[in-house]
Amino acid sequence: MFIDYVEIEIKAGNGGHGCVGFHTEKFVPKGGPDGGDGGHGGDVVVVADSHLTTLLDYRYKKKYKAENGQPGQGSLKTGKSGESTILRLPVGTIIKDLKTNQVLIDLDKENKEFVIARGGKGGHGNAFYKSPTNQAPRKAQDGFPGEQKQLSLELKLLADVGLVGLPNAGKSTILATFSSARPKIADYPFTTLQPNLGIVKLREFKSCVMADIPGLIEGASKGKGLGHQFLRHIQRTGLLVYVIDINEPNILDTYQILKSELGNYDSRLINRPSLVVITKIDTVDESDLKDISKELPNDYIYISAVTHKGAKKFLGEIEDCLDKQRN
Repeated sequence: MFIDYVEIEIKAGNGGHGCVGFHTEKFVPKGGPDGGDGGHGGDVVVVADSHLTTLLDYRYKKKYKAENGQPGQGSLKTGKSGESTILRLPVGTIIKDLKTNQVLIDLDKENKEFVIARGGKGGHGNAFYKSPTNQAPRKAQDGFPGEQKQLSLELKLLADVGLVGLPNAGKSTILATFSSARPKIADYPFTTLQPNLGIVKLREFKSCVMADIPGLIEGASKGKGLGHQFLRHIQRTGLLVYVIDINEPNILDTYQILKSELGNYDSRLINRPSLVVITKIDTVDESDLKDISKELPNDYIYISAVTHKGAKKFLGEIEDCLDKQRN
């Protein structure tokens, strides 16, 4: 199951209390204060893990707590610090504080690490308060509480190329043809119920990550259909590929619907570099294909993921667009 949004509660460990103690030893009268400090509370740490692809584990367990620090002891012994709790999250997870709505960290790189809640400091023991004017202090400091936060975890997949299209436009077939990904493919709408990622080989020693999201329909940005749930995953893609079935009654209108839905969701997506790919050209005659292409812009790409016709040009255009962005 693909889960890309959850809310959790975290609590760092409290610091241990300081100790009130006095040194007692044979033949050592008035040994003086020797109460140790309390140990620090454990932190809550988040780490980006490339082996994870969903937030499913965090759907069922909502509360995470680090260990408290141990209290100080006599003989100037400092209490043991609490163990930190490490939360492993998929690369691409954005963490927000629900109270302030502030983004705390974007785990956009593998092994990126961040202390999301700091443990409380341990309190001072009475030895800390010893002074020339107070040689036998009988007070110690309580440990400080650890930070407590309510967080939202939002996963935005990191991909170079995002496939956008109506249901049953052939996006999953493209992903399955040009990568090792095996999304579900069938001849009915909304076959894809969750985003899929695949590594597409552009040429020798060069590849890109391609994302296929569930099909969009008109009104998706307002909550219709399935695609709107996953539109966040194309916000990070460097290149958008509009996938349109050649059998659509009006290809230009379909393109405008897709572009409009993306613009309504995030206006920045309209200016994102993009390609328009007409799929399933193996389902029409050559003469019909020529007639259709005459009515469409010259930069549209025509492919058949089944016969691989147009594949070289398709991959070449993707490579050129990605190179321009990197240079």
